[in-house]
Parts: sequence; C-alpha cells; structure tokens
Amino acid sequence: MTTRVFFATDVHGSERCWIKFVNAGKFYQANVTILGGDMTGKAMIPLLRKGGEYEASFGGGKWTQPVEKVNELEKMIRDKGYYPYKTTPEEIEELRANPQKMDALFVQLMTEGTKKWMKIADEKLKDTNAKCFVCPGNDDIPEIDGIIEQSETVVNASGKVVAVDAHHEMISLGWTNPSPWKSYKECSEDELLKKIESLVSQLKDVRSSVFNLHAPPYGTGLDDAPEIDETLKQSSRFARAVGSTAVKDSIEKHAPLLGLHGHVHEAKGFTKIGRTLCVNPGSTYERGTLLGVLIELGDSKVENFMPVVG
Repeated sequence: MTTRVFFATDVHGSERCWIKFVNAGKFYQANVTILGGDMTGKAMIPLLRKGGEYEASFGGGKWTQPVEKVNELEKMIRDKGYYPYKTTPEEIEELRANPQKMDALFVQLMTEGTKKWMKIADEKLKDTNAKCFVCPGNDDIPEIDGIIEQSETVVNASGKVVAVDAHHEMISLGWTNPSPWKSYKECSEDELLKKIESLVSQLKDVRSSVFNLHAPPYGTGLDDAPEIDETLKQSSRFARAVGSTAVKDSIEKHAPLLGLHGHVHEAKGFTKIGRTLCVNPGSTYERGTLLGVLIELGDSKVENFMPVVG
C-alpha cells in the first residue's frame, strides 16, 4: 500500500500559502499533508489613516487604499506574511517607546492569525479523511500550540510520535541549533540531540519512520545559507553550511526512511544520508508561492518523490 504525502514548510505568516497548503491534499490527491515549521509571520505593518485613505509601507514600497477598500490592502499584507494593524502615528510612537507593549501586541496578532488559520483549515478539511500535521518551528511562539490543539482537523505533531499511516510513524521537532537570530526555539547541539533521541526511543520501528526535523542536517546542501555579517546582512555571495550536526548524527545512527527539513529557505533540494532520503522544499512565502514535495511512501521504501510549486 502506498501513502502519498505532501510536505511544505516555512510559510511564515503568508495566508495565501496557508490556504494553498490546506487545499494541497485535495489538489495533489495526497492522503497526508505536513507543514514542517515556522508558521507565523515576522513583522506587523502599520496601516495609517490619512483622510479618506489608509497608507502602509512594506516590501520596499508605499501603498494606499481608500477606507472602503482597506480590506484589499490588508489581504495583500497577510498574503506576503505580515500582520496588518490599523493605528495612528501617536500610537506608533508609544509602541516604539514601550518594547513590552510592542511585544504584547505582536503576540496578540500572531495568536489571532493562528486562530483564523485553524478556522480556515477546519472549514476546508472537516468532511475529508486526509490527515493534516503541523509542527511549529524555531520562529513560532509557544502561545500558538494550544490554539492548534483546539483544531478539529489539524494535529500539532510537535514533540510527539504520530501515525502517518498503518506502517509509518513520524517524530516532529521544531527546535534548531543556535542561529544569529536567537529565535524562540534554539538550543545547543547536545540538547537538540537529546530531544531527538527522546522521541526516537518512543518509535516502534525506527527504520520505517519519518523524521520531521525542522533543522536540516549539517553539510548536506540542504543547509546552505548566505554568509551574513554582525548586522545580519548578507556579506558575500558565498554560502555556508548552517544546519545541525545533531540532526545529521541522528539520521546516520538510526537510518529512518525519510527526513523532512526546512529552516533554510534558500537550500531547496534533496540528498541521501545512507538509506534515508532527506528533503528541503525551500520557501518563497513572501511571493505567496508554496514550494512543496510530493512523496509516495511504500511499506518499506520511498517509492517516488517530486518537488512541486503552487
């Protein structure tokens, strides 16, 4: 028996990408859909009222929209992975002067956005038999976990062993090795290895399992990222490996059937570590384009796989 899996990752708040992901099971005739991590957006965009218009600046440009059509501007912002927020110049100054208040507002927008996404998924998937798994990644705040748990159709697979089908279990982990961005879920390689091994110990048959680990394995090409300087700006045209040695070591040791990874948006590709097929679909969420991989799982092997763009 073959199970068709659709895997994508790193949608970073793009509502357009989330809707595409929710619809991917039906579109690609996949039994299982998996989102590998980093669901939430990275920034909020102020919408400032000026007379009969709202004005917003993002993506290197300035946008205006009549008050009665501001929902179109809000949709554009959400589709690119940001959170629109109607405000005033006075409130913006107040938020800039009060980082704690700014952080609280951002958490509010992320949690509200996640609630909306779960509602979208429940409406689309409630009458289907497809399994839908997500695993919040290193950029995702802990507050969204409980919201996902309340969904009727989306399973929060983070830190758990779940059944992909009758023959394959999956472990999922959104934590990564340290990065210059110091995001929410980063830890040392030793700690990361302990987290992975704890999950592996719960598997019934590791060789038929799927490792859904957000961090890509070190030095495999799935982790090649542009070099950056101390200001977090790209400093050269060269790429360097930024993945996890813990992830690579665990795959080499346990030889699961499949490794699903993300985190490094530019490193789209696939590789083999021993018998294990490892994939990183990459991410171009800011364009509203969903990159994914279709994988056909046989009882004891990956029968086929194909990158897809939608």
